[in-house]
Amino acid sequence: MSNYLRPRVTGASIFFTVRLAPTTEPILTDHIDHLRTAVRLTLVDHPFAIDAWVVLPDHIHAVWTLPEDDCEYSKRWSVIKARFSRRVAAGHRRASHILRRERGIWQRRFWEHHLRTEADRANAIRYCLTNPVKHGLVAAASDWPYSSVHRDIRNGQWAE
Repeated sequence: MSNYLRPRVTGASIFFTVRLAPTTEPILTDHIDHLRTAVRLTLVDHPFAIDAWVVLPDHIHAVWTLPEDDCEYSKRWSVIKARFSRRVAAGHRRASHILRRERGIWQRRFWEHHLRTEADRANAIRYCLTNPVKHGLVAAASDWPYSSVHRDIRNGQWAE
């Protein structure tokens, strides 16, 4: 198996894509309250800033900024995924899932990209918030209920 090396940059802004396992039903939006609870509890234990977040039926895009003295984003995703998984029905479990005590809901890994410039960060936020439009789920980003775009509209940071 590959040994993935992830950057360890304290205080980084990072763009993420986190997907459900391919054999899993698209449950994220059906169980949005469980996901919100998992994130809220994780923010208490392992704080980070949510710059953007969008939840689609089978994947999440997010932009986070970590605290200045912290680089442990993998730990945060692990905790969020575990907390969510404990509250929903298990997915299809292969022998490797059983061996690792996994519920077969999430893909094991996630995609991350460290954002090095403010333009990079702005593009990643725009990508997150417009992703439901790209997937044909809504006509405008503000029509999608599972997005931080509503917070940004309230704060005057997003206009459609």
